[in-house]
Amino acid sequence: MKATVIGAGNSGLAMAAHLSRGGNSVTLWNRTGSTISRICSTHVIHCEGEIQGDIRIDTITNDIRLALKDPDIVLITTPANSHRELAELIAKNIRKSTVIVLNPGRTLGALEFRRTYDRYNTEYPQTIAETQTIIYTCRKTTEDSVHIMAMKDSVLISALDARMNKDIIRYLPECIRPYFIPAESIIQTSIGNVGMILHCAPLLLNVGRMEGAASHYKYYHEGITPTIARFLERLDQERVHVSETLGYQVESAKEWMMRTYHVSGGSLYECIQNNDAYREIDAPTTLHHRYIFEDVSYGLVPLEAIGNKLGLDMKNTTLIVDLACRLLEEDYREKGYQLDYSASEITWLKETAAHLVPDRSGKNESEIPFS
Repeated sequence: MKATVIGAGNSGLAMAAHLSRGGNSVTLWNRTGSTISRICSTHVIHCEGEIQGDIRIDTITNDIRLALKDPDIVLITTPANSHRELAELIAKNIRKSTVIVLNPGRTLGALEFRRTYDRYNTEYPQTIAETQTIIYTCRKTTEDSVHIMAMKDSVLISALDARMNKDIIRYLPECIRPYFIPAESIIQTSIGNVGMILHCAPLLLNVGRMEGAASHYKYYHEGITPTIARFLERLDQERVHVSETLGYQVESAKEWMMRTYHVSGGSLYECIQNNDAYREIDAPTTLHHRYIFEDVSYGLVPLEAIGNKLGLDMKNTTLIVDLACRLLEEDYREKGYQLDYSASEITWLKETAAHLVPDRSGKNESEIPFS
């Protein structure tokens, strides 16, 4: 299969190497050429951990036209703040219908991507799906090296029309297919986004520690203390309540961790402490990090907006969004997904839970060819 991986960050390197080792023809695209200059010269990604070895990549480029020349699948691994721009860029340069997967979509990423794409390209309709999270727990160690600490199990994936989900999994490259399971609704991948729970508040609440003289600490095992973990559970309850009101109850962050990492614990804190994949993950050294600019704007902000529209108590979500805005002097609500969340939008979200997705593009998405 010809697979185009968009983004050469942590997840992009891991996915490109994994796909190539699995026998696929891989093109790795990154906007900034300097970031991939070493891989361009060697065509090799060095992997350690769950995937090991020096793995050759067929094509490395910052030319989007070359990256989209004839892909069987496009796998986007960039932070969600780039999705809108990428949707426009892909729409203007792709010349075939295929499957585009956001890894992950964060909160309603597939909906935002689909809307943006359709504004610029109606000739080549795409099947757009999103995952609940990336399948790799990984960190990029050098420009051309990645350490994969764990492979997540049973990662949810969904298109806007959830009736397509099993077919999408069957279409995925064989080497990554076993790590995914079909969601029952896009609500399960979007409102099921646990990154916004695990990333934003702990980083903000550890800002003094991060900026102090002894700033090095392990993000999960040391940064998420019992008190912070209890707050995360209350924050998480608001997320679950939004899903319930939309007609589908997502799993809690604790339940997600138990299913995905096969850990046990009576609380979220205990599950984090028992998660060996988190043991060596260092904390970010700055608040100007994707845990804020991605997970606040494209996670908590749309969650808060939907909850408010539904008339729910979102005080803990609002607290963290406000704290991020004030500490960094940025308007993350303005930067986030520009969805209107009108009455019709909320009705549409509820219909997705009942598998009653209306045709919004003039063509039923379930009829769009994969290739």
